[in-house]
Amino acid sequence: MKVEIWSDVMCPFCYIGKRHFEQAIEKLPFKDEIVVNWKSYQLNPEYHNTNNETIYDYLSRSKGMPIEQAKQMTRQVVDMAENAGLTINFDTNVPANTFDAHRLIHLASEHGLQDLAEEKLFEAHFVNSRNIGEKEVLIDIAGEMGLDKNEAEQVLNGNQFAEAVRYDIYESQNLGIRGVPYFVMDRKYGVSGAQPVEAFTEALTQSFKEWKETQPKTTLTSLNKNDDAICDENGCEI
Repeated sequence: MKVEIWSDVMCPFCYIGKRHFEQAIEKLPFKDEIVVNWKSYQLNPEYHNTNNETIYDYLSRSKGMPIEQAKQMTRQVVDMAENAGLTINFDTNVPANTFDAHRLIHLASEHGLQDLAEEKLFEAHFVNSRNIGEKEVLIDIAGEMGLDKNEAEQVLNGNQFAEAVRYDIYESQNLGIRGVPYFVMDRKYGVSGAQPVEAFTEALTQSFKEWKETQPKTTLTSLNKNDDAICDENGCEI
């Protein structure tokens, strides 16, 4: 069953939601039958950090709140992250435009490294306070995840995967997604936000049960007249 996740690597709830989702998956007996596809989303596509803004400056300006209120808001997110086993460092966090980071994720997807790319970018942004809006930083992250740095540099210095990012965002609009993280299960059910592990477990179980019921069942017609020369749990017939 396919699960599509619209996410932005600048979104702390997307990081927390990813971890809750993963913890839910690990509890499920059918976890190997779940295929995850990450989708691009930009919370602030026009934003570029040209004045060395801190996350507190950014939140204060964009949400129209005092700096102290912004700090209090982030402290609540830090507590939520810690409960999920994550570390988020807002004091040195660097807000950034994430368009190129999403292009890098699409490149990683072509090499079977999409989930790792998401994890590495979340970690770079929220834990290590790296500026994921800078191409040089993204190229280094590409190398750290096992991608060819020359290929990553060529992609990031051009326009490759730009349309793929835009199409993901277009899809989200068509589906009525107005915030992230947003988890879409078999294009039938949606779960929004960094829900508790139990909520993901319940949603995945229900979605998988219905998906499994729709899968075609194959019954084979045997072309041989006897069952000689086979082995089963009772041994071998000779």
